[in-house]
Amino acid sequence: MPHAGPMDFQALILCGPGGSLNTFTSRPEEYPKCLIQVANRPMVFYAIDYCRRSGVTGKSKSSCCLDPLKRVWLVNYIPDITLITPPLSFSPLRTALDQNPYLTSFYSPSVSVVAPKDLEMTMGTAELLRLPEVQRCITTNFLLLPCDLICEIPGESILEAWIANQYIDESSDSKGGRHASPPTTSYFDRQLQARSGGLAVYYQADKREDSIQEEATDFIAIAPPLQNEAPVIHGPEGPIIPRFSLSKLLVSMPMITIKEKMKEDKGLLIRHSLVENCPRIRMLTTFRDAHIYVFPYWVKDLVHLQRKLESISEDLVGTWAKSAWQKGLGDKLGLTKNFNEDITPTQETEFTPESTHTGAFVDKLIDIRDMSTTKASSNSDLHPEQSYRYTEMPQILAYVHRGSTPFIRRVDNTGVLLSTSLFLAKLPSVDEVGRKEASPFAHAHKVAYPEGVASPSTVTKKDCLLGENVIVASGAVIKESVIGANCHIAGAARIIRCVLMEGVVVESRAELTGCVIGRRAQIGRESVLKGCEIQDANVIPKATNARDEKFMVSEDLCV
Repeated sequence: MPHAGPMDFQALILCGPGGSLNTFTSRPEEYPKCLIQVANRPMVFYAIDYCRRSGVTGKSKSSCCLDPLKRVWLVNYIPDITLITPPLSFSPLRTALDQNPYLTSFYSPSVSVVAPKDLEMTMGTAELLRLPEVQRCITTNFLLLPCDLICEIPGESILEAWIANQYIDESSDSKGGRHASPPTTSYFDRQLQARSGGLAVYYQADKREDSIQEEATDFIAIAPPLQNEAPVIHGPEGPIIPRFSLSKLLVSMPMITIKEKMKEDKGLLIRHSLVENCPRIRMLTTFRDAHIYVFPYWVKDLVHLQRKLESISEDLVGTWAKSAWQKGLGDKLGLTKNFNEDITPTQETEFTPESTHTGAFVDKLIDIRDMSTTKASSNSDLHPEQSYRYTEMPQILAYVHRGSTPFIRRVDNTGVLLSTSLFLAKLPSVDEVGRKEASPFAHAHKVAYPEGVASPSTVTKKDCLLGENVIVASGAVIKESVIGANCHIAGAARIIRCVLMEGVVVESRAELTGCVIGRRAQIGRESVLKGCEIQDANVIPKATNARDEKFMVSEDLCV
């Protein structure tokens, strides 16, 4: 049963197959995507850390009294951070959570891992949420995010902004605005009047100083909230401005889809209904969906009933955004549906995500009040937590993060993996600036094992990161690079703007520039590699000369 307050959140972290990083994820039963190292930490570390910093840590629940006389109670901690992974990857992920020093450094309670038996590597995110094991673990409002997220934006501010925008008093003030304040009635009593909306986070991926050419972008259309939709939070000393300015999300889809439609339609078709209903529209093409979603509990039921939903980002969020101005779409999606009513086969098939593309925009103005199809239940025996009678269309909001600071990025291809690792390597360490001034992503030391660096050798500490037990022989040069634990760099080797994962051996006089080297790989002496990807455990013969190539063990040649 859901919790009774809006402040209750749990987090679901989706640990997918990592097809775009297949150089390093060809064997997910041994090394899934979520364990790929970014700046010497497992990728999933950053997603868990983000949830911790957002205040999603776990719930305490008192159980039986062990000693009534001493009033000693056994307190069970229920994890509120759940990793969802295919069964094939459960064992290595569980082992890493128990043994990896970065993942074991989180304070109790530990995160939980759910590996649904029917979860396939190619399954869509909405299909994943319909699996029984996932449905059972969702018990309240939830934060949904990917395992490849690295985000410095304060997560608690995003949650606070979402909460502020959900609880708006219907009474207007003298200036025509409405007040947002904690509800005086219970959470579910409030839900009888208006269903809570959702929130999606976008960040600038293009036209920033550290932009990556390979990084995908999305097409989004947003509009500022109307005056009576903007919450005014009142504190003891007067109005308080919410920590983030949110926008109404109107359109959200990948830029690749837009380009295909433009090629087919000889241009971008925008219908009058969008412009007339939302006169102040901004259309953005250089931003990317971070796949950080704040969802109210009822979305669990919506996804469960709408069997045609495959993707959260394109099908659910994209269609939900268009329902604000495309008449009837919200009803088809089920935004106003009583989830306790039985769904008929006709209702189940009437929604088709494919019919909501840009070219299918309609031309009519929308009156949200006419879009509700719910009616009061005749069953007076239903508990308020079991009967929904909604009268308002819930909104999907967007937080659009502009610029490159605070840092946010999805690490889902090799180019972003290299760029992000090098960026994190430049952060001052804790021993340089102190814990209070250090970034949450900073390491304790730039060189974890200084005794392993022989003299004379060149390691530029300001932009390098060397892990535990790294051996650097005399005469080696390492600049602007990340070197994983247990690596061995031979004499006269040159490594510039590279990422070496754990256990890599670089033989003498080898030169590496802009490369990403997988675990336990070996680079032959006098090899010259530029912009290459090397799969785990691959042995590169001596004197190899290559540029912008992938070396895969299974093929024994470069592709």
